[in-house]
Amino acid sequence: MTRHKIFRIILLISRFGLAALFLFTAGAKLWILKTFASSVAELLSASGVNPVRWMWTTTIAVIAVEIVTALCLLLQRTVRAGALMAAALLIGFSSFALFYVYVLHGEPLECGCFGNIIGSQLGLTTALRNLALLVPTFIVFFGYRQQSHATIRNLEQADVIV
Repeated sequence: MTRHKIFRIILLISRFGLAALFLFTAGAKLWILKTFASSVAELLSASGVNPVRWMWTTTIAVIAVEIVTALCLLLQRTVRAGALMAAALLIGFSSFALFYVYVLHGEPLECGCFGNIIGSQLGLTTALRNLALLVPTFIVFFGYRQQSHATIRNLEQADVIV
């Protein structure tokens, strides 16, 4: 097996693995929607944001962006945009986890990232997990090339031959 084929396999695993991860986390949050919304409210309150006003908006926005990110990773034309969105989400979630624990000195709080399926408290381990997920995100962003570029090149070469 050539390096190109191995990289292609790693790229596909990274791409579809990230899409599955974001669909899974969105679905898990939807499964425990009220519990997740109350966790969001606690985080908003600790951050000095009005939780009553922004709880549902933030909850729905997080879930919607995760779903859109997964769809972008699945659709061939938007893979790189999906990778950028995934990186932004992962960096944003990591930054907030570190901000909550180390700047706001917040109490340990179940983030609800994976619903009730996988327990995960905000903090260093959450941030490190999310930052580790940047590796497949960068593989997808820098490694993915749309088929249309190769097709355009082939058409240009065919025009030269004709």
